[in-house]
Amino acid sequence: MALQIIEFFGYSPRDKSTAAGATRQSLACPFVGGTCTKTLRGDGGAKVVGGACTVRQATPSPVICCPKRLYAGRYRILQDVAEAVFGPGLPFVPGSQVSVDPRVGNRVFAFGSSLGGEVRLPPIRGRGGFFVDWILALVDKQGELKEFVAVEVQSIDTTGNYRKEREAHLAEREFAGYSNAGINWENVNKRILPQLIYKGHVLRRETLCKAGLFFVCPTPVYEKISVRVGGNLTKYPAPAPGTLTFRWYNIGPEVRSGQMRKLVFEDQLTTTVEQLAYAFLSPGNLPPEDSYAKAIRAKIKALGV
Repeated sequence: MALQIIEFFGYSPRDKSTAAGATRQSLACPFVGGTCTKTLRGDGGAKVVGGACTVRQATPSPVICCPKRLYAGRYRILQDVAEAVFGPGLPFVPGSQVSVDPRVGNRVFAFGSSLGGEVRLPPIRGRGGFFVDWILALVDKQGELKEFVAVEVQSIDTTGNYRKEREAHLAEREFAGYSNAGINWENVNKRILPQLIYKGHVLRRETLCKAGLFFVCPTPVYEKISVRVGGNLTKYPAPAPGTLTFRWYNIGPEVRSGQMRKLVFEDQLTTTVEQLAYAFLSPGNLPPEDSYAKAIRAKIKALGV
């Protein structure tokens, strides 16, 4: 446990500037606008706006804990992917603003929950409806689809509760120590990796998905994934049908009062869905043989048996 908030409503919790105070008082998200959608349990069990964008636990490395923090710079991460796949210079159009104009050439339409809604496929055998976070669609001047790429965006969830730290920061009081909260790293194993494998297999059946699936995440999340699969992901030279490209970002260095830290692209790795599936099912970083038996014996001995 022992968690500490590093970015609160976009700013350092210690920032006493007018800009930082205004976002706290309005409970606003400075990255995508509107009220912050990060919630936690308050007094009496009611949900309250959390406000934590980035946290730290145990190590000096900050971890982005809200996916909307990754959308800084007018969804710059999506524009980066579009440029990497379709080439530079194409107009980037939010899904809520799409239109057909024969005077305009090729452009990229971005479809996602906050920009026109996700593109959902029909239910399979009556169950569910598959979708990814974002579809970036390359269309021509008649509005015809030429190619598309899928993008998943993931931060990391927190566990426990940081309500007392939140209240102190909202009141601009110093908060000593750490919150009774933590980071849900196990979510990487239970949810993130299985979903990437499944969605990657679905997308490789799409003839117009020529660059596969992109997964955008904070640097520490990618590092945890790399450890979980034993560092055994074979690197491929470029995105292609059936590939999975990891792109990871971090927050930049601390800034002066009234400013927000930049979102910094650090690196990417392209592999295949099969490589990830094999590495996930056959990890190379297992503990020594009979480690569980040793731990059980130690537990029995500690109980005085």
